[in-house]
Amino acid sequence: MIQNPILQGFCPDPSIVRVKEDYYIAVSTFEWWPGVRLFHSRDLEHFEQLPSPLTRVSQLNLMGNPDSCGVWAPDLSYDGERFWLVFTDVKTRSGSRYYNTHNYVVWSKNIKEGWSEPVYLNSTGFDPSLFHEKDGKMYLVNMINGFEGIQIQEFDKEQMCLIKEPVNVCRGTGRGFTEGPHLYHIGEWYYLMMAEGGTSYEHCETMCRSRSLWGPYEEDPGNPILTSDPVKTDALQKCGHADLVQTQKGEWYLVHLCSRPNANRKCVLGRETALQKIMQTQDGWFRLASGKRYGEQKIPDLKEIEKQPFVKLKLKDEWEEKTIGICYNSLRIPAERFASFTDREGYLRLYGKDFLNSHFEVSLLARRQTKFKSGICTCMEFQPESERQAAGVAYFYDSMNFYLFIKSGNHYGVAWLEVLESDGGVVQTIARRTLSEQQPGIFLKIQTDESGEHAEFLYSRDDRVWEKVAETKTDILTDEHCVGFTGAHFGIYCHDMEQRKGYADFQYFELLEGE
Repeated sequence: MIQNPILQGFCPDPSIVRVKEDYYIAVSTFEWWPGVRLFHSRDLEHFEQLPSPLTRVSQLNLMGNPDSCGVWAPDLSYDGERFWLVFTDVKTRSGSRYYNTHNYVVWSKNIKEGWSEPVYLNSTGFDPSLFHEKDGKMYLVNMINGFEGIQIQEFDKEQMCLIKEPVNVCRGTGRGFTEGPHLYHIGEWYYLMMAEGGTSYEHCETMCRSRSLWGPYEEDPGNPILTSDPVKTDALQKCGHADLVQTQKGEWYLVHLCSRPNANRKCVLGRETALQKIMQTQDGWFRLASGKRYGEQKIPDLKEIEKQPFVKLKLKDEWEEKTIGICYNSLRIPAERFASFTDREGYLRLYGKDFLNSHFEVSLLARRQTKFKSGICTCMEFQPESERQAAGVAYFYDSMNFYLFIKSGNHYGVAWLEVLESDGGVVQTIARRTLSEQQPGIFLKIQTDESGEHAEFLYSRDDRVWEKVAETKTDILTDEHCVGFTGAHFGIYCHDMEQRKGYADFQYFELLEGE
């Protein structure tokens, strides 16, 4: 049996494609760099992360993008020669009719080795996808801003531009927030699958079909084909925003967005990716193989597909490879702008940039939280020259909601440890500990409990005896509190608000997971 979610912790809006024996999934990254997270599998249970496609500022400029804007709902497809990726760069999201949404396409002949510069498509809405017709023609499908429906427009892949006029082919099923469209030509029908109901607890997936690409589209009488059981609180929630794939054995599956709330209905792990088996009925509609419409936590394995070896990501990174691994993310800018492996042998040096509430240049190197019991540990050397310099570890959701466990000091040589809380943009000190003696290195740790509902902030001088500085709830780092679309991250951090080129040296980055 395959256990859901298949991609844990902040992996929303999945798009899937199969190329022979290989399956690839792309997910949203929003304000996190690099843009779009890619995964590869051969059994749809075990996944390896691949290099991101948007790794150059010439492809994606996120400077100044607000929280939970940036890269929304990428769509990954393959035409037999090239991989295609379309995505939205959302610049604002204030008021459903006044989103600034710019859609682009990039392509690659080798998904693991470099992608093109982007080509601008349109700005009429978000969640674009590419539909490849059997005659070789391509069409862009996207929702229309204001949730006014789904439009289709032909794309000329020779000229790399949209041609002819867009057509609004479906205004949704009346459930509201019609988005995330994917189009399929299966048999004699065109199937239009859409996310509706909003991306929270009312989220669902609906389907319509037509014998013509341009409609009219009739609604599936069994809609929604996927949603969540609101009574069974320990089940997958927020299920929706799905994409279909057919296996090499002819089976059908769909990947979809989901969340795992805690007992208080708060989702610190953000929106994740799950997998469901589906079947086509005699009248041609699609239904979950379980016979229900709720996302299941366990589903059958792929038929006659050999399990691939599972390679677990390294949890402790001591920088032996002197590169920033693909499991790391930074905010809005490439980490190379503030991180160096060469300035001190055996350490990663972070040069301080803006304070963590900035939407521009921030020195934060982070990994997403994938387990309820999780955390970060590091050994840091840092000598602050003023109170406006600080470095340490962060537990972060967005620029308005985070915890910082930092070392700071003043020009008199007095240093201290401090736990800062930012709740809705209001920053306050919740604990402070003066350091009685100076020493080169200090060990810092943030760790959560089994439920992920509480976090402790601890430090040590020798990595053996630990002292607790503070304990907090994690509610402010959840989708529900932040009204955001990402998820909690743990990271190493440095700021120098006076721009004196202050820096901190980190001996390692250890992600704490489970026991």
